[in-house]
Amino acid sequence: MYEHRTKPLLPRRVYYQRLVRHAVLGLMVILVSLAIGMIGYHVLENLPWIDSFLNAAMILSGMGPVATMQTDAGKLFAGFFALYSGIALVTVLGIIFAPVIHRFLHKFHLEDEGQKVE
Repeated sequence: MYEHRTKPLLPRRVYYQRLVRHAVLGLMVILVSLAIGMIGYHVLENLPWIDSFLNAAMILSGMGPVATMQTDAGKLFAGFFALYSGIALVTVLGIIFAPVIHRFLHKFHLEDEGQKVE
């Protein structure tokens, strides 16, 4: 997927396209996670859609839940969704920042080997 360390740096246009692809992929992971959370809160806790959105968004952002869970199933879902959200956050950050980190390390490697860097 990425160029080997012995290859030259990608042109900026191609690099920016890679950044956009990764940002879109990260956004898709966020949207799917938000949908899972909304459906779970709506079905298991009978929360209205807007409250389900608020709870899911707050959990995904790391802020914490807004509504108090009333059912055992809702409490279990909220706990597992919170654990999943922590992993999802790290995953999305990795997806979005991977091209930036790769380009930095690649550029550093090329400079270390004395190759031309643009």
